[in-house]
Amino acid sequence: MVIAIDGPAGAGKSSVARAVAAALGFTYLDTGAMYRCVGLAAAQRGVAPEQIADQLTIELGERVLLDGVDVTEAIRTPEASEGASRAAAEPTVRRAMVAQQQRIVADGDWVAEGRDIGTVVAPDAALKIFLTASAQERARRRAAQIGADVATVLAEQTIRDERDTTREHDPLAPAADAVELDTTGLSLEDVVARVTALVADRKES
Repeated sequence: MVIAIDGPAGAGKSSVARAVAAALGFTYLDTGAMYRCVGLAAAQRGVAPEQIADQLTIELGERVLLDGVDVTEAIRTPEASEGASRAAAEPTVRRAMVAQQQRIVADGDWVAEGRDIGTVVAPDAALKIFLTASAQERARRRAAQIGADVATVLAEQTIRDERDTTREHDPLAPAADAVELDTTGLSLEDVVARVTALVADRKES
C-alpha cells in the first residue's frame, strides 16, 4: 500500500509523512531528499544537475548517503533547498528520480512524500493527501527549523512556489482524487490523526 503526501515547501510533509509511517508501521520515503542530493552534487561538482542525475547513488534512511558520503545535514541548508528546486525543474532529472522512486515503492507499504507523488510517481496510490498551509505559516515553520529570518524564508519560498507550480514538466498540483488538508494552526498530532483516520477508512472500503 502506498500513501502519497504532496504539497508545497513548509506544509509539513516530511514531519507528517515520517510520523504517519511510524504510526502505521510503513516505510517512509523522502523523495525531496533525492532532489536535494542532485542539487548538492551539481553545486559541488560545478555541473548542471541533468548531467549527473542518473549517475548518483542515493541511499535513504535515518541518514542520507550520496555516493557513500553522509549528507544528512548538508542537504537541509537554504542553498540545498534552492538547488533542489532548480534540479526538480529539469525534465532529465525528474525522469531519473521518478524511475528510482517507482522502483522503490513497487513493493511493500510506503508513505512517500514530495511534490508529485500522487500525480506522477504513484498515481495508483491507495490514498493521496495534498498538504497545504498559509504562506506565512509555512515560512514561520521553515525559519524555526533552520534558524533563519522569517521574512527571508518567505521571500525564498515565494520564488520556489512560483517555480514549482509553473514548471513545464509535472508542476506542483494536487491529484484529482487527492484529499486536501490545510495544516495551518494544526499540531503535528492533529494532522497525523486525520491522515491515519483516512487510511483506516480506505482499508475498510
